[in-house]
Amino acid sequence: MNARIEHLETSGTFSLDGGTWDVDNNVWLVGDDHEVIIIDPAHDVDAVVKAVNGRTVRAILLTHGHDDHIRQVLEVKDKVGGEVHLNPQDSVLWEQVHSATTPGREIQDGDVFTVAGVKLTALHTPGHSPGSTCFLAEGIQDAPVLFSGDTLFAGGPGATGRSYSSFETIIESIREKLFSLPDTTVVNTGHGPSTTIGAEKPHLQEWIERGH
Repeated sequence: MNARIEHLETSGTFSLDGGTWDVDNNVWLVGDDHEVIIIDPAHDVDAVVKAVNGRTVRAILLTHGHDDHIRQVLEVKDKVGGEVHLNPQDSVLWEQVHSATTPGREIQDGDVFTVAGVKLTALHTPGHSPGSTCFLAEGIQDAPVLFSGDTLFAGGPGATGRSYSSFETIIESIREKLFSLPDTTVVNTGHGPSTTIGAEKPHLQEWIERGH
């Protein structure tokens, strides 16, 4: 069967800087009936294991190191296999959750991951966190598909009001790395609904003026 994208929504909490908030996260799987890549297996280990359904896990890709995205990843790895990948610039966030361990593999800008004939290219997009990384998939749909983590949402950039984040940096990442992609590019986000580059691009100046 041809490669496809699968989506789970899981619920839990996000904690940073002494606060805790309830959140719903998007978990994305890219693959076919035989192999799969998991992006951000948040909160619900059993749901992720069920979605994998015995397929070979080629990689577990983390868009960034906030605890809602990484807290369950080692348990997921133990149950389904696959190497965990994270940009090393988010090591400080990883260590807050998984002290005395490392993710396993480092993601660098431009790295390419392949599953079921689909290539996912890592785009380093700092701002929400120092190591925030999006993954651009080509060859799975008529238009490119971007897995944006918490860098770009429907309606604006990811939050930058907490430690290790920068509004100016995330705006630069979006302008230079993401808004250079085709307008037809589908954006599958870390939280909330999907969007497209073309739908978001006209609003960049509005976001700059409002400051978030």
